[in-house]
Amino acid sequence: MIAGLTSAMTVSGDVRADDMAGHRGGTLRMVARSAAGTLDPHVNYTLQYWQLFQPLYDGLLAFKKVAGPDSFAVVPDIAEAIPEAQDGGKTYVFKIRQGIKFSNGQEVGVKDVVASYQRIFKVAGPTAGTFYSVLVGADACLKTPADCTLEGGVVGDEAARTVTFHLTRPDAEFFDKLAIPHAAILPADTAGTDAGTTPIPGTGPYHIVSYDPNQQMKLERNPYFKVWSEDAQPDGHADEILYDFGLTEQAQVNAVQNGQADWMFDQPPPDRLNELGTKYADRVHITPLTAMWYVPMNTNLPPFNNELARRAVNYAIDRKGLVKLFGGPNLATPTCQLLPPNFPGHKDYCPYTLDPGTVWSAPDPEKARQLVKESGTAGQEVTIIAEDTTISRSIGAYLQSVLNDLGYVAKVKAISPDIQFTYIQNTNNKVQMSISQWYQDYPSGSDFLYTLLSCDSFHPGSDASVNISGFCDPAIDAEMKKAMDLQITDLAAANAKWAEIDRMVVDKSPVAVLFTPKHLDFVSQRVGGFSFSLQYYFLFANAWVQ
Repeated sequence: MIAGLTSAMTVSGDVRADDMAGHRGGTLRMVARSAAGTLDPHVNYTLQYWQLFQPLYDGLLAFKKVAGPDSFAVVPDIAEAIPEAQDGGKTYVFKIRQGIKFSNGQEVGVKDVVASYQRIFKVAGPTAGTFYSVLVGADACLKTPADCTLEGGVVGDEAARTVTFHLTRPDAEFFDKLAIPHAAILPADTAGTDAGTTPIPGTGPYHIVSYDPNQQMKLERNPYFKVWSEDAQPDGHADEILYDFGLTEQAQVNAVQNGQADWMFDQPPPDRLNELGTKYADRVHITPLTAMWYVPMNTNLPPFNNELARRAVNYAIDRKGLVKLFGGPNLATPTCQLLPPNFPGHKDYCPYTLDPGTVWSAPDPEKARQLVKESGTAGQEVTIIAEDTTISRSIGAYLQSVLNDLGYVAKVKAISPDIQFTYIQNTNNKVQMSISQWYQDYPSGSDFLYTLLSCDSFHPGSDASVNISGFCDPAIDAEMKKAMDLQITDLAAANAKWAEIDRMVVDKSPVAVLFTPKHLDFVSQRVGGFSFSLQYYFLFANAWVQ
């Protein structure tokens, strides 16, 4: 069915060779099923808005805004240069560029950098306890976020225009962590609470002028923006960007086909793929991702506080059938493990299949039913929380049938994508099972394993607890920390350790990983300069409209 799509694969790296400087102006129209929640870059942890934040905000460092493998390269952004490590990798001194201004006209200074790192903790950012806990003073900030000063950890020198970071230990991923939106530099007077629907001034080529999460977001040029680094923050092409919300996936496809929209965020419904691959092949771009679709199971609530029940689900799932629901083998590959292919630490492993070994072959329903019987959990009620999208609802309905066949009493609750991710994180909502996706923050085994399933990433009662399963195994945690320490001195050994940890986590079954996806972008006939960053996907500010 998708044969036509493969001919359209660009691996989406190549920008057209036209002179991009000649394409400035116009309005780029983007569409999505829903908004993605808060506009606060220190809080939002969704792919949709991390992509959006790229031409809005800057950190001290940035991932290079280009297509292909080079998009994983870290480059200086608000900082003049990437500093050399001091004190055995525990001290870094950043010099702040002069002349960069926020969209409110204020010049970026040392105080803004210091305040921004304090604010990561004040707003209880979802990665405060994982990515930034290495900072001196972070322990106190995690205990009492409102009073966070990071004393001794982030030290500004106004006269020298420097900010010095002191770490409690060397961190091989520190520069990556400074390059993501959670480390965006914001004005020092930004409130220490989640900004919600109120835009915060940024430094990129665009700023948000209006936002109605039920209808539309409007971006216009930042009048104070001047290019200081083409690698870190190039200028945008369109004068205005409109992002409309509330369109079904079918309506999004129709809008792009008809030229009413230029790009759709959501993946097209499977029943439209053949049409796109045959009639619109030159407007379809398919890119392999380092990502996964997975099913978190709450290890602290029945029935999935029983490891046997979790393993039963893993054995029962027909991953090939789910790949078909997603669009077929050209768009996804079955898997049992967290670390995706072609990712640091990946080593093929799949115990939850009819022929256990390195790859998934078929479900083993007999084994699954036996495990449910041994667990004594049959007959219990289970609610599956899905996103209200075509694919997520379909997966939810399939999982419902699997659970019912295993002897549970299952139902599906589909909620809006703009709240589903935060809803399933909060333990107060007592979510037993959910459907989610994970896309790498940066290329390291820790970003899947430590970020998603460590004790440090579990925060009961919080909307910012990305360890959705509530999984906490001190022995595995200790191995994770060994792997992170190894990354300082021996990356190959560290990656081997992450492969071992991947197997350990899979064996405990806190989640059921379903498949690794590819990403399909469908654009209108008037879009030029399409480029795809492996870090942040379609670089919409780099595209132009004809």
